[in-house]
Amino acid sequence: MGAAPEEACRPAVEPDVPRLVELAESAVAELSAGRGGLVWARTRPRRAPYGPGFAAALSDPEARVVVGTLDGTVMGYGAARVEHLEDGGRLGVVEDLYTEPGCREVGLGELMMEALIGWCREQGCFGVDSLALPGDRHTKNFFESFGLVARAIIVHRSLS
Repeated sequence: MGAAPEEACRPAVEPDVPRLVELAESAVAELSAGRGGLVWARTRPRRAPYGPGFAAALSDPEARVVVGTLDGTVMGYGAARVEHLEDGGRLGVVEDLYTEPGCREVGLGELMMEALIGWCREQGCFGVDSLALPGDRHTKNFFESFGLVARAIIVHRSLS
């Protein structure tokens, strides 16, 4: 019987950008198929082509991109940023958190989320927001395990 794969999380670096692009494309394709996914894909802050946005985030002091690895191979990524509020507060926003489907349930998402929450805390954020699409109970439960709970519900009506 072989050894269990080693899970790890680290800050993303420039050579990771092509893999980050692949993962972002997979994430958008997967989430777009779910309820609310098409509107989410059109309104999310990270837009295709993803490479320049990731490259810029790597050098932005108010953004953080991490990768989750299994035996050194990047199998997931997470991205957060600081949002400056009108009252002067700083809110951490986890914009992306994605793990390859075959690598879920092994702890990569947890490692990445812990790293992003820790980074938000270091930035002086008073809280952390993220988004779960309607009906995506797995994502909702995952976020709740980190203490994130619903604070707003966005409703939508298609006119087309």
